[in-house]
Amino acid sequence: MTMAAEIRSFFDEATHTVTYLVIDPKTREAAVIDPVLDFDPASGKASAQSAIAILAAAKQEGLRIVWCLETHVHADHLSAARFIKEKTGALIGIGARVREVQQIFRPVFNATDVSGEGREFDRLFADGERFAIGGLTVEVLATPGHTPACVTYLVGDAAFVGDTLFMPDYGTARADFPGGDARTLYRSIRRLLALAPTTRIFLCHDYKPPGRDHFVFETTVAAQRSQNIHVRDGTSEDAFVAMREARDKTLATPALLLPSIQINIRAGALPPADEDGVRYLRIPVTLEMSPPTT
Repeated sequence: MTMAAEIRSFFDEATHTVTYLVIDPKTREAAVIDPVLDFDPASGKASAQSAIAILAAAKQEGLRIVWCLETHVHADHLSAARFIKEKTGALIGIGARVREVQQIFRPVFNATDVSGEGREFDRLFADGERFAIGGLTVEVLATPGHTPACVTYLVGDAAFVGDTLFMPDYGTARADFPGGDARTLYRSIRRLLALAPTTRIFLCHDYKPPGRDHFVFETTVAAQRSQNIHVRDGTSEDAFVAMREARDKTLATPALLLPSIQINIRAGALPPADEDGVRYLRIPVTLEMSPPTT
């Protein structure tokens, strides 16, 4: 009988992000999923305190971290994947369509060092691909819609779905980022909800909607199918797309979008140093010239 993965969660309240340690109980090999690099946009200071806490927990449990896995290129937090790799030798993996995300954003930031071919990552996973964490088998499911490169990591009865779904009382991810698509998102969600009803779903974020006073980031396929306010059973594709597109028009730009994308398309690395030895993040500026009012 195959042993189930052990799962540890680490919640970063500043970005509402959950990072997971997924552990093979037999070999004590582990993967980190969606690690956070702490960043203060007001000062431009970054630190790895959240990642260090995860590494300390892994050391205490005698784990060997062999993978650092991204569910997608995040727009709401900076990735600590490169820091994890430097400290552990772990391989950084992400969905193969990250190439498209790099090609979308490379010209936005004039990031000429970004390959556009995903070479910043150690492994680009195709839909249906499998790999191992010790004796655990991980299956990769392509679940685009929020972004083109979104993937879900299925480990036994545990599915790590990134931003594709939230808790049933909060709903689903936005689909208005470049390369996102609400209709594609609906089809990806239905693919996830076709898994066994008892499949555990581990989320990348929670935001405590009105009426709930505590954070929750684990649910099940059955709960999503019966309770999700956006996409429960009986919700048609057209109804979902209409709801999602209307809702997305009301959402603000994520506070950390510009720094996050620049770091995350580089697999968690900072941009190259400028001539003065300092690393800079770029802010594209658009000046809108409205005609004078009379």
